[in-house]
Amino acid sequence: MNDRIAAKEYYSIGEVCQITDLKPHVLRYWESQFSVLKPTKNAAGNRVYRRREIKLIQLLRHLLYGEKYTIEGARQKLDQLRKQGKLAKASRVALDSETVRDVRREVDSLVEVLGSV
Repeated sequence: MNDRIAAKEYYSIGEVCQITDLKPHVLRYWESQFSVLKPTKNAAGNRVYRRREIKLIQLLRHLLYGEKYTIEGARQKLDQLRKQGKLAKASRVALDSETVRDVRREVDSLVEVLGSV
């Protein structure tokens, strides 16, 4: 796989938080704000996410934090992308952007550590 999402069927909210670098309360809030984000619940009543939902979360994270959209603006953008059939492509682009951001942060940390040696 080319992305950071491990290959398995379902992911717990904790795993999704690690993958997306978000807190559980943020994910729960986004579920209330974006009708397309509806993870199922397992027999114990815990949220379980599929890869599709994780990619959608990564797109939302990119729109809200990277592109600085408001919640309403991100909702409109998702609707626009869905109607145009570009939601999957936008999710991949967001994942690439987030990956670059993560790598850049790691490199900056390494440069800082090496600079202090």
